[in-house]
Amino acid sequence: MTIFIVAMTSFCSSFAAVNVTASLDSASILMGRVDTLRLFVERDADRQGVFPIFNRMGPAGYVTLLGDTIELGVPIMDTVKREGSRITERFVVPVQVFDSGFYRLPPFVYLSASDSVASNQVELTVVPVKVGENDAISDYKDISDPSDRSFWDWMPDWLYDLWWLWLLMIVVVACAIYFGMRYRKTGKFIPLPEKPQPKPWTIALERLERLKAKNLWENGMEKEYFTDLTDILRDYLAQRFGINAMEMTSRQIMQTLAEQSDVKEKRGYVRKILDVADFVKFAKVRPLPADNVEAFDNAVNFVNETVEREPVASESGNSDMPELDSDAKSEKGGER
Repeated sequence: MTIFIVAMTSFCSSFAAVNVTASLDSASILMGRVDTLRLFVERDADRQGVFPIFNRMGPAGYVTLLGDTIELGVPIMDTVKREGSRITERFVVPVQVFDSGFYRLPPFVYLSASDSVASNQVELTVVPVKVGENDAISDYKDISDPSDRSFWDWMPDWLYDLWWLWLLMIVVVACAIYFGMRYRKTGKFIPLPEKPQPKPWTIALERLERLKAKNLWENGMEKEYFTDLTDILRDYLAQRFGINAMEMTSRQIMQTLAEQSDVKEKRGYVRKILDVADFVKFAKVRPLPADNVEAFDNAVNFVNETVEREPVASESGNSDMPELDSDAKSEKGGER
């Protein structure tokens, strides 16, 4: 009865639409060596199909089995026999195992248009490599250099792997040079927004207020009072009109003011101050209290009336009427 069943199975298999058989060239290999798996597919001409397992093959050129333990390489297929409508195809697949032990490979499924057939299972024994501590390793060669070496091939590995460190060092050196040059030029590593400088008339009016608070002439110090008053006036002429008044005599100042069209009409204030100051400082004349007050008022009036004016557009778009800037407005508001 058993012989009859086997005969019938063999008879039916011979007439099956697709038949898949797997075999190994060697049932035992050394760990790391390559064995050959052969898959034979006997099918009808119209039953063409594929092994889905090889569709998972990525750029690395292999697929894995049994938890990445066994690697199957790229299969090579050819037709070994053709009889009428029957075709026998052979798939030659390299097999490599990197861990010793006994392995039973799973069936290889062949998928056609209308059916799927699994192969038989094959068994493989992987023998470990026995190497003593002082034994020489054979059949291994050093890594050879490529024939067409590029610039990156010539670069040492430590330099290539630490490219980010060299880039960071270049950035640090460049920043050090840049900020060093800036410090030598400006005295600052990082440029900070500079505070707006006060206007010349603002400085002059503040100095006049401080002079008034000293009460110099009230305490009999008329010479010191007029010295400070004329210094304030000379500094204002230098900052406001670019006149080097600190190095000029009173006559030279008045001649220069007469040549300035924008200030010559106001030079009377300056002349009155300088006349009294020259009498006090050089003729040692003691002025009356009214003269001291008038000199101070003349200085304040001269500054207020020579404030730089900025044109402001009116609602109609014309800018014919000049208007004081914000500093000048505040100063005029504090005018005595």
